[in-house]
Amino acid sequence: MTRTCLAVVLAAGESTRMKSSLSKVLHPIGGLPMIGHVTANLKAAGIADVALVVGRDAARVEAAAAQDGVSVESHVQTERLGTGHAVLAATTAIARGYDDVVVVFGDTPLVEPDTLSRARAGLTEGYDVVVIGFEAADPTGYGRLLTKDGELLAIREHKDASEEERKVTLCNGGMMAINGRRALELLGKIGNTNAKGEYYLTDIVEVARAHGGKAMAIVAPEDELAGCNTRAELAELEALWQKRRRLEIMLSGVTMIAPETVFLSHDTVIGQDALIEPNVVFGPGVTVEGGAVVHAFSHLEGAHVSAGATVGPFARLRPGANLGPDSKVGNFCEVKKGEIGKGAKVNHLTYIGDATVGAGANIGAGTITCNYDGVNKHQTEIGENAFIGSNSSLVAPVRVGNGAYVASGSVITSDVPDDALALGRARQETKPGRAKLIRERIQAIRAALKAAKG
Repeated sequence: MTRTCLAVVLAAGESTRMKSSLSKVLHPIGGLPMIGHVTANLKAAGIADVALVVGRDAARVEAAAAQDGVSVESHVQTERLGTGHAVLAATTAIARGYDDVVVVFGDTPLVEPDTLSRARAGLTEGYDVVVIGFEAADPTGYGRLLTKDGELLAIREHKDASEEERKVTLCNGGMMAINGRRALELLGKIGNTNAKGEYYLTDIVEVARAHGGKAMAIVAPEDELAGCNTRAELAELEALWQKRRRLEIMLSGVTMIAPETVFLSHDTVIGQDALIEPNVVFGPGVTVEGGAVVHAFSHLEGAHVSAGATVGPFARLRPGANLGPDSKVGNFCEVKKGEIGKGAKVNHLTYIGDATVGAGANIGAGTITCNYDGVNKHQTEIGENAFIGSNSSLVAPVRVGNGAYVASGSVITSDVPDDALALGRARQETKPGRAKLIRERIQAIRAALKAAKG
């Protein structure tokens, strides 16, 4: 679409019902603030100019709305006099003379780019106002879109609707597109002769028609237009977003055994033919390449899993974890800022932090890299094809060379050369018959205590 467009994003609400120290639009869906989803959808719809109407937490809201390739300009709404008044807070931006003005809400993160494009398309057909509506399963409480012969006549609030009008199931989703060349004219004619003395954006339909214009409605799915006022509604939006994103990923060629138990982040990337087992959580910044397997009950954040690698079950990958091709991080393992080389195995009950593990190395159960001395973090380097025996502690900074062997139960505090064997444990002593003497002594003590009580 070659027409110029400005999006006015209303994000100045007080968020009273959220009962939060944060502005409502800063609460995350899929790890991204709601306002970030809104501007990302605008960008995907080809709308690069955004007038952000803000109030509370203005600077933080503007920062959260930022998107590469989108120009975001904030306009502070100092008074709360209704939605029509809120849009006029962006007067200086609207006055620049855009072909289209799209009004959306900062707490409606699920609107699809195609829906926004369809609303703008109505303007190209000669309509001055295009309202985005939905067919409500239960229309109670919603404003009704009253239409005739394809034109939108009015938006009637539920409390003001007649019995016949209340039978209408086509409801107002709140968002709309306005002829940019007439936007300020029409917005300026909205009155406030109502019980609250507020300027309602919904009145723009009748204003446009009264001044020679036309209005129409387009229909989008009800879930797409869902907004958020409470923590309960935030959870509902999260569930809707997760369901949508899981479907997109599965349709791209990823297998999820129980998709409803997998939780994704807004930037999760999973390649074709990857397998995700049940109860996996993806935090921000995770890439899983094709053919990798993430077993059940694993948690990944800020991690990269290469092709053919396996994770879990019950594994945790923290930021900086980078698993090479065909490597393995098994059950009850944690990796943080750890490079796991091609084909290396970290099978179970192990912590790898601030470390590199060379290709083909094997890390035995119970191994830990002791990376923190109470003040600073230090690096551990484990070479290619090295073997670290079970229950070993590698005290950083330390290097275990290529092909080296660390005996089980060792505490390694010095570098181990290539192909060397390192033993860092006390020599075993065996005392024949001593266990029997210990048992007899314990039994005698117990008998004496029992007699004393008796």
